[in-house]
Amino acid sequence: MTIADLGQLIVNGKNSALEFTRDDVRPEKLASEMVALLNLEGGRILLGVEDDLTVKGLVRQAKETETWIMQIVLDRIQPPIIPYWETVRWDEEVIVGVVSLPADAPEKPYKVKQGSTWITKVRVGATTRDATREEEQRLYQRSDLLRYGQKPVPGLDISALDFRRLKDYFERILGLDSPGIRDRTGWGELLTNSELAIHTAGRISPTIDGMLLFGLSPRPVLPQSGIRALCYKGKEPEYATQADEKLWGPMVPLGSDHDRMTERGLVDKAWDFIRRHTNRKALLYGARRMDKWDYPEKVVREALVNALVHRDYSITGTDVEISIYADRLEIVSPGRLPNTVTPDKMKSGIRYARSQTLVQVMRDYGYVENRGMGVRRKIIPGMLEHNGTVPDLVEEDERFTLRLWK
Repeated sequence: MTIADLGQLIVNGKNSALEFTRDDVRPEKLASEMVALLNLEGGRILLGVEDDLTVKGLVRQAKETETWIMQIVLDRIQPPIIPYWETVRWDEEVIVGVVSLPADAPEKPYKVKQGSTWITKVRVGATTRDATREEEQRLYQRSDLLRYGQKPVPGLDISALDFRRLKDYFERILGLDSPGIRDRTGWGELLTNSELAIHTAGRISPTIDGMLLFGLSPRPVLPQSGIRALCYKGKEPEYATQADEKLWGPMVPLGSDHDRMTERGLVDKAWDFIRRHTNRKALLYGARRMDKWDYPEKVVREALVNALVHRDYSITGTDVEISIYADRLEIVSPGRLPNTVTPDKMKSGIRYARSQTLVQVMRDYGYVENRGMGVRRKIIPGMLEHNGTVPDLVEEDERFTLRLWK
C-alpha cells in the first residue's frame, strides 16, 4: 500500500470495511474488529489512526506490533485465520500498521474469545456488535455448515403436507411407487429418505424445504415463503400501485395423468401475475403471425424459480418481490449470494445452490435449467434474443435483484 492509498482510506473515513484504532487497545477489542470484518466481506484495520482521522502512528515497534497481532489471532479467533500485515511510513517519525482481512474467508462464522466464551461479531456500517441468533445462523448457512432447509418445522407432523402433490411427484414425475394415502409409516420413511421430513421430538416433521415445496398451507408457519407482486404505472416506486398482490402456496403444481396442471404452484401464480400486467404484441415474421410478450416466458420462469430456490429463508419478515415498472421487471430475492458467488461468477456459469433439495425437486418438474447455469444459458441469451438487452444482476445489502429490461 502506498502513502497515497493510505491517505485516501483515511479521508474517506470508517465504514463497513474499514476500522481505525490504536495498537495499544485491549487484545479482545482488536480481535472483535477482525472477526466482524471476516464475517462480512473482509476489510482493513488501520493501527495508529484515531477516529477523528488524526494519524499518530504505532506506539510499539512495527515488528513487535506484528508479533502482538499474530498472537491475538492465535489466542482469540476461531476458526484460525492469518491476516496480511504491512506498514506504511506516514512521515519520518510516524508509521501506520495495516491489517488486511480476506473478503472470501471460507469458514464463517468467525468468533472472538471473550473471557471463557466464544462470541460471533458482525459489522453494521462502521460499528461492531454481537451477532443476533438469526445473523449467526445465516453465517453458518453461507459456509455450508448449516442447511437451513433441513430444519424441522416446529409443531407439525407430515399431515401438514399435501399428499396429493406428493403422490403426483413420486408417481407421475419420478415414475416411482408411493405408499397408500393412509400409510403414514410408509410415507414417513419415504419422506425422510427424500429429505422432505425429519425425525424430531418423537415425531416425523416436515422439513422447511418439504413444507415450501409440498405444504398444504406454508404461509402461516413460514410467513417468508410467499411472493409480493407489485405493478407501478411509471419508472419508479410510488405509493399508488396499479396492482399489489400477495402470492402464496406450495412451490410445485398439482398435475394429472394427462400432464395437465390442475392446481398451480407458486411459480405459475407469479407468471400469471406478470402476464396480466404486461403487454403482448402481434408481430409478423414473413407470413407468420407471432405473439410477443414484453418479457419472454422462459426467461421470467427461470428468474422466478431462481429467486425462490436460492433465497435465504432464514431471513423472516420479507418475501421474494416482483416489481413491474413501465420500462423493466425486477425480481428481488432476500439474502446475500451464498459462499463466494458474485454476479460476475453467475454470468460466467458458476453452479451454486443454497438448498439442493429445492433445486432438485424443481429440476424434476422441469422448472430449473438442467445444467445448473440458468443465468448464463437461459436468462442472458433469452433477453439478448428477445430484445438485445442484457439483464442487470445486483447484490446489495441483504438482497439480490435481477432486472429485465422491457
